[in-house]
Amino acid sequence: MSVVKVNAITVPRERFDEFERRFASRAGRVSSAEGFEAFELLRPNDDRDVCLVLTRWRSEEDFQAWLAGPDFKAGHAQHRSGGPVGTSSELWSFDVLEIEGPACDGDSEGSTAAVPSGPGA
Repeated sequence: MSVVKVNAITVPRERFDEFERRFASRAGRVSSAEGFEAFELLRPNDDRDVCLVLTRWRSEEDFQAWLAGPDFKAGHAQHRSGGPVGTSSELWSFDVLEIEGPACDGDSEGSTAAVPSGPGA
């Protein structure tokens, strides 16, 4: 079963551009990881100040392996050297139960895919 990790990072609005630049500078560090499935960086288009970093993984074990590996450490080294842009963060974790859309199976009309779960899945 795939898992989604959401890093909810509070970023002062005046630092949004710097936040985006930092992510752009480490592009590709996660995409080659074993079990990596997707990445999204979301900036609010309302008055919120929480940016979301979404990653989807084949399994919790794949995410944990990436977290303990050199690419995670290298990607976050700039955080240590330049100081954090965000003022706080919280990591949320979700199991993927259903996926809908054209990316599910290449069908341009879109589709829905139930994701197996439970014992024996």
